[in-house]
Amino acid sequence: MTADHIRELARRSGFELAGVAAAVPAPDRMRYQEWAAAGRAGRMGYLTGRRAALRDDPRNLLAGARSVISVGKLYQTPWPHSTRFHDAERAWISRYAWGEDYHGVMRRGLLRLDGLLREAAGAAFESRICVDTAPLLERSYARLAGLGWIGRNTCLINQRQGSWFFLGELLVSMEISPDAPPPDRCGTCMRCVEACPTSALVAGQGLDATRCISYFTIELRGEIPEERRAGMGAHVFGCDICQDVCPWNGRAPVTGDPAFAPRQFAPRLEELAAIGEAEWGAMFRGTPLTRARYSGFLRNVAVAMGNARHERFRAPLERLAESEDAVVAGHARWALGRLGRD
Repeated sequence: MTADHIRELARRSGFELAGVAAAVPAPDRMRYQEWAAAGRAGRMGYLTGRRAALRDDPRNLLAGARSVISVGKLYQTPWPHSTRFHDAERAWISRYAWGEDYHGVMRRGLLRLDGLLREAAGAAFESRICVDTAPLLERSYARLAGLGWIGRNTCLINQRQGSWFFLGELLVSMEISPDAPPPDRCGTCMRCVEACPTSALVAGQGLDATRCISYFTIELRGEIPEERRAGMGAHVFGCDICQDVCPWNGRAPVTGDPAFAPRQFAPRLEELAAIGEAEWGAMFRGTPLTRARYSGFLRNVAVAMGNARHERFRAPLERLAESEDAVVAGHARWALGRLGRD
């Protein structure tokens, strides 16, 4: 069994990228530990809690693991990038969340790969599927498997196909000759660092999640720091700016997978502010947006309305300011204070 054979099986399983790394501790694991120790994970306790130490070695997840098969699935669709979309009456949702929740899509593909691998191997072996909920340094092993380098925007970048990829892994007890990591090709480019409206990308240090729009709109529960709200613009779930401006994405391909076709592309802010919790759940069921929770989503909508500064948003914001949820009400009052300002 060779890495080239693995790539063919991965292609048949719906993945555009695939490679193999040895199931040993990643050489750059200390980078992650230092990042977490510096507090850059914010309140994401699942990155720093008791499971954090499991990330040191894939064999903590599968004791008999000998190889890590890393795969990448393209999710870019032929729709505008956030840097080319300027309708202040609409909400911006991160591209990865436009369609079906990728966890299920990736798991189905990895199950197919596991089955094809068992047919080809002709011998029994142990395996474990990992999508990003598993405590594994996904980008590190994807880099070691030759899928790309970790860019200055902290995304894995493939030289030919850019960075619009979901990553997944299949840990196997088979020993497969590993691939080699590619060189870092970001060079002196600083476009992502310069474009980030909340200064979340710190040159030489990577991502500071406590300044990141994606962290504020998806992971953070409670109040968004007031000094960061204006930089969030119309983003109500996630942010793509650091990928949108990356030169390696200039000619990135688009996916034909219907799972990632947009269900709700840039919905109107007024409509989002008016929907009840049941309607919201029905609208976004089966998509990544449910992670923000209803109250967090309304909080984000209020901030986006405040940043738009349209007087027409006064009435919906006044309704949100009367919410029983103190966080939603507080952010709506902040937004009301911004209406009509230049």
